[in-house]
Amino acid sequence: VQLQASGGGLVQVGGSLRLSCAASGRAFSTYGMAWFRQAPGKEREFVAAAMQSGATTYADSVEGRFTISRDNNKNTVYLEITSATPEDTAVYYCAAQRNYRRVVFSHRMYDYWGQGTQVTVSS
Repeated sequence: VQLQASGGGLVQVGGSLRLSCAASGRAFSTYGMAWFRQAPGKEREFVAAAMQSGATTYADSVEGRFTISRDNNKNTVYLEITSATPEDTAVYYCAAQRNYRRVVFSHRMYDYWGQGTQVTVSS
């Protein structure tokens, strides 16, 4: 599967943004999908996941502010960012794996990656 992320940009503190990740190929519904982010000088970190069942999981740092969703008819996963803070500034990556049907937090367990989209939160 190939992933194409989009929707990044500049947002003010407290603002909102929606990221999209479109997947090509077949059997999108069989993939667990996730968003990761990486800030300069930091490791890539888990943000949110939407599993094959539709269940979702979030990192503590974004719980209540971010929403991940998937549309299997459109082969797309979304990440809605609200109440943005400067700490949300990073390159955001979407990722896919289908070895596990449970949430997978480690970026090393994902087989497919989008190219990344920059999110910058300014004050």
